[in-house]
Amino acid sequence: QVQLVESGGGLVQAGGSLRLSCAASGRTFSLYAMGWLRQAPGKEREFVAAISWSGGTTDYADSVKGRFTISRDNAKDTVYLQMNSLKPEDTAVYYCAAARIDLRIGVRPDEYAYWGQGTQVTVSS
Repeated sequence: QVQLVESGGGLVQAGGSLRLSCAASGRTFSLYAMGWLRQAPGKEREFVAAISWSGGTTDYADSVKGRFTISRDNAKDTVYLQMNSLKPEDTAVYYCAAARIDLRIGVRPDEYAYWGQGTQVTVSS
């Protein structure tokens, strides 16, 4: 089991920045590729960003490329999502997740085995 706790969400104006953090506990964090996914009201959960266990490979949804950066610190069992140039359409609950252990990286919600409780990000226009 992996337990995940997100923090750093909040209300920000369009064009602003937020940094989300996700602290992991339980099984060895460095074994897992990690990701951030989000769900807006009335919409399905969607992939945002992912990072391999070593941090050497990252992937992003087209909608956030060039604005968001995922990173991890395996010594601190933490993964981060730096979000810049935020837009109102980025408003959603953001979830941290650990991918299935057999995957190098996950880009779909069904590729993730463990989830945090989510943190709300609201971007005002």
